[in-house]
Amino acid sequence: MKEKQQTIDISAEELEALIERVQRGELEPGDAEIIQAMAETISRLTAALDEKDMSIKRLKRILFGSKSEKTEAVLKDSESNQKRDEKTKDEEGPGQGDKEPKNEKPKGHGRNGSDKYTGVERIRVEHGELKPGDRCPKCLNGKVYEFRRDNPVVKLRLTGSAPVQGKAYELQSLRCNLCQEVFTAAMPEGSGDKKYDASVGSIIAVLKYGSGLPFNRLEKLQENAGVPLADATQWDIEEKKADLIYPAFDELVGQGAQGTLVHNDDTVMKVLELMAENKEIGQDPENESRTGMFTTGIISAIDKRRIALFYTGRNHAGENLGLLLLHRDPDRSPPIQMCDGLSRNVPEQFATILANCMAHARRNFVDVAEAFPDECRFVLKILRDVYRNEAIAKAQEMSDEQRLQFHQSKSGPLMEKLKSWLKGQIREKKIEPNSSMGQAFTYMLKRWDKLTRFLHIPGAPLDNNVCERSLKRAIQHRKNSLFYRTLHGASVGDMYMSIIHTCYLNDVNAFDYLNALEEHSQQLHENPERWMPWNYHEQLGRQADDGQTV
Repeated sequence: MKEKQQTIDISAEELEALIERVQRGELEPGDAEIIQAMAETISRLTAALDEKDMSIKRLKRILFGSKSEKTEAVLKDSESNQKRDEKTKDEEGPGQGDKEPKNEKPKGHGRNGSDKYTGVERIRVEHGELKPGDRCPKCLNGKVYEFRRDNPVVKLRLTGSAPVQGKAYELQSLRCNLCQEVFTAAMPEGSGDKKYDASVGSIIAVLKYGSGLPFNRLEKLQENAGVPLADATQWDIEEKKADLIYPAFDELVGQGAQGTLVHNDDTVMKVLELMAENKEIGQDPENESRTGMFTTGIISAIDKRRIALFYTGRNHAGENLGLLLLHRDPDRSPPIQMCDGLSRNVPEQFATILANCMAHARRNFVDVAEAFPDECRFVLKILRDVYRNEAIAKAQEMSDEQRLQFHQSKSGPLMEKLKSWLKGQIREKKIEPNSSMGQAFTYMLKRWDKLTRFLHIPGAPLDNNVCERSLKRAIQHRKNSLFYRTLHGASVGDMYMSIIHTCYLNDVNAFDYLNALEEHSQQLHENPERWMPWNYHEQLGRQADDGQTV
């Protein structure tokens, strides 16, 4: 129970008299109790102000985001800074600065090489005056030969244009002066039989659902470039394309359900259709239906591939994960599930090996670092070392078993040290349990087993960052487009986001992939498993070998 605060009533005259007695050093009986009560009041007021200040900082982080949560940025000093602070300028000696030498950046750092421009048309330019075998015009004795054919000199020339371009074919028409029959020229070979090529729907989808560009903004962009494309027309194109490529999404769902590791989380979303339902629910006092709207992001890892799936509607992340696992092979063992500590992220009808996000536990200490710098420094530096071990494991491409043994030997002692310290701080009553710091302690200790799955289960991750990054696509859509109009529109958006982000996670060009899905829609419907982002190139190669149009 919370200790009841002692209350002492004292008037202004009595307080002034107390101050005079303290100045003279002549305290009377009862003065010590008054001073103690005043000190406790000041302490509580200071703590309350700190709590309020931290709440405001949390709100600012939610609204505007944080610049950095790196340990050095949070604590405002690194170990190197501390070492430099221990030295005085006299001890450093002449010519010694307090700046560490910086690594020189390689020439051309940050620039893309010509090989990165895979989408440009490549034109070979022959030498205008010489050809292989000709006499050298300088020495007149030697002969020139082909040089750097595999690595030629490349000059880039880039031009701007609208995302959607086109050609207008002006067909000549001839009419007989006697019978009045009209003869119109045929369309050139290869011009296609559709007004909107498959690439039109692909580029709109990548811009809208992959980069967050709303239909109305693209409409303005196209209008300024002289190729009008109304927002309603864009939606019609995307809806028709979705009917042609949806088996790819269904196959991603089926394969994603078999994942050995699943990440899930959700974010709020607006759907006008559901918002209209909420008005009706609010008018009926007896209606207790759910009014929340969410987009759930699920990242499933299987066989070194990662599949991204998005679901928008009333369901929470745990409910959507449960619906996904309905497609799971019953003979497969339960997957490792990574999420934050909210109970709504856990499916009720399916068993998973639950792991909690270390980044969420760490963020609780980041939030209170200014009020409790010493305590937070201890926690954050230990977690920094654990994440460094994780970076080493990734850099060395360790297997799940090797990574587990590495963390057990390197990170295990660090986490045990942290756990003992957390318990000691609480046991020795150095931390107020109801303070923000106390809540950070409680959050971590309460979920300790789930936070440290990476020390006991092969393949268990440290955090849920990959899922939170994927949800930025939905957040970007909410920020720019504000809402979905209907649940049908949301389901179309979820399908495109899932396909595009899955391509991103597997280093596949989403634009080319969407083109291939529409151009080979019939084959996709027959064998969707052959048209996944990681194997569709093989299928295109087979069709090219068979002489089919690709």
